[in-house]
Amino acid sequence: MLLFRSEEHVRRWCEQSGLERGGSMSPATALRLGTAWYADKLQPEWRRKTADEAEAVFTELGLVGDFWRLRG
Repeated sequence: MLLFRSEEHVRRWCEQSGLERGGSMSPATALRLGTAWYADKLQPEWRRKTADEAEAVFTELGLVGDFWRLRG
């Protein structure tokens, strides 16, 4: 995970590094993702999320597009 000050900072870093832009999110969205992702982790019936369940969490948080797609 890399932290950036702004969209412009992301763009410059990608150009300088020669890498394509991946997914990005605000710190507030990262907190919401962590909360949603690990909400049931300590429950005895916990199980790993399926690709469909994970994509549903991403979509609920507005994380959409090719980067966030887990299924072909």
